[in-house]
Amino acid sequence: MGLFEVMVGCPFALRPKEACMLFDFATIPAKQRYKLLVSTIVPRPIAWIVSQDLNGQLNAAPFSFFNAFAGDPPVVGVGIGSHDPGRPKDTRRNVQDTRQFVVNLVSEEAAQAMNVTAIEFDPGVNELAQAGLTTLPSLYVKPPRIAESPVSMECELLQIVELGPESGLVLGRVLAMHVREDCVLDAARFYIDTPKLKLIGRMHGSGWYVRTSDLFSMDRISREAWKQRKDTVLRP
Repeated sequence: MGLFEVMVGCPFALRPKEACMLFDFATIPAKQRYKLLVSTIVPRPIAWIVSQDLNGQLNAAPFSFFNAFAGDPPVVGVGIGSHDPGRPKDTRRNVQDTRQFVVNLVSEEAAQAMNVTAIEFDPGVNELAQAGLTTLPSLYVKPPRIAESPVSMECELLQIVELGPESGLVLGRVLAMHVREDCVLDAARFYIDTPKLKLIGRMHGSGWYVRTSDLFSMDRISREAWKQRKDTVLRP
């Protein structure tokens, strides 16, 4: 039994592997810092956002700096950068102007269409039309949802946290969620057939993604069970 195992009483304690290489972010240019972040913080869920400007022009674009931040109130957050300093991406400008947007999640079947909407088209080009996507009306917000997405969340802007001259964290309160009917196991108990959603996530590099079909189950350990296990390991 190793020293670390004796110290914590853990029969499956991890041991240090190889030496680590230090990357001091204070000395690394922004582009290289970004490369390190997206190469290691994986997989990342994808927020496929539909927004519209003050004239009603629709915009759709995917973002992988995205996650759920709170359950009460229900809040999602999306990191959105800029094309250039002082020229925010259309999604961020639209959300700031209208305070509404829809987050759609991306399934394996919709991956290619999502990739089309990531193209930096000229202003005024409808990415949804370019990708051959269809829309459905939302209940509480003006931007529609993507019909091909298995999950869509209608959101209103909570706040935008300015993170720097070229990036901001958009925090949205979820007003409603639409889940494809065949992926709902029990609506009364709010049970979703998550594997059936077949969602994808963003990986490293410029074009790597991951399927969420390779799963394993691990029960959460109660404090009482952990104490009993430690007592058993340490008992003479």
